[in-house]
Amino acid sequence: MSEQTKKIDVINLDRNMTVENVEDKSLRWLSPFEQPFQIAGFPWIAKEGKYRRLPVAPADALPSAVDSLADCTAGGEIRFRTNSSKLTIKVKLMGPGNMYHMPATGQCGFDCYLGEPGNEQFWGTARFDHTKDEYEAPFYDWQTKRDFCVTLYFPLYQGVEEVWIGVDQDAELSAAPALASAKPVVLYGTSILQGGCASRPGMAYPAVLSRSIPLEFVNLGFSGNGKGEPEVARTIAEIADPALFVLDYEANVSSVELMASTLPEFIRILRESHPTVPILVVSKIRFAKERFDNNMLAMHEGRKRAQQETVERFRQEGDLNVHFYDGSDLLGDDFSDCTVDGVHPTDLGFLRMGQSLEPTIRELVKSLL
Repeated sequence: MSEQTKKIDVINLDRNMTVENVEDKSLRWLSPFEQPFQIAGFPWIAKEGKYRRLPVAPADALPSAVDSLADCTAGGEIRFRTNSSKLTIKVKLMGPGNMYHMPATGQCGFDCYLGEPGNEQFWGTARFDHTKDEYEAPFYDWQTKRDFCVTLYFPLYQGVEEVWIGVDQDAELSAAPALASAKPVVLYGTSILQGGCASRPGMAYPAVLSRSIPLEFVNLGFSGNGKGEPEVARTIAEIADPALFVLDYEANVSSVELMASTLPEFIRILRESHPTVPILVVSKIRFAKERFDNNMLAMHEGRKRAQQETVERFRQEGDLNVHFYDGSDLLGDDFSDCTVDGVHPTDLGFLRMGQSLEPTIRELVKSLL
């Protein structure tokens, strides 16, 4: 074989890149639906028993794309405490990884964080064959018992049919510490909110926020389809007793006119069910091509202005619980280097988004902390 036709097989060259598909027969397998596990991020799970972000049969029929994307488990969490010396996850997905610009670890993997609420530290991510729709992946095997609060983040861009948690046969398990409040922060928006294109689930910006603000964060980002439809607003309004609504859907709106027409109605629908809950409208991040395309930049500025004017009208009419956040600076001056493709953030971009939004969101929910 000539030098020009040689293939580089990194997996065979670097053992750190390999995936070991070894089943551990010593483990006790537990369902997250059992006590003492706590599942967050799926507002209808207690009623429907599904890892799904919107109801299976809502009162208002959802747009077909939104209905399909609701099966993506972005923002889902499993929380518990254990002294197990081993921790493994067994997963059945709705399909394998298939995205060109997002790692399978972010699309289909689980992340493991260890630590108390507000002090969770990344331990590792599931290592699995990205061509498969089922996997068993060990997080750790310490050979000795150690007590930790565990947070597992669900995949961002795939559905999950089954999850099983593997621990020692004699492991002790208990509930994770309670969050500051049972009221969730509910975020609605686009692929960026959903987590495209984070390298792993814990780096989507709602997940970043959840580790600094000890509340449940419900991720209702719908890739390419967060368009502010009234039927989606009515469904989201069913979520009981929210702490805050965040509306970050500008990037999926095709015109200034649509932004100006959908946003007031979306807010009005939320207000029918939640008259005083704070609502934060966030304009989109800067896209790389806006440095060079004046028409694209003008569209962004026009939609941002429509959002600002909408919020100001609500405030002038007496609703001081509606707020605006200019997302243009969320990524900093070097915003184009914080994305995978000029649009979707890298982990660096998501970290900056979470850190930038944290003070504002913390202020809006401070009565709960």
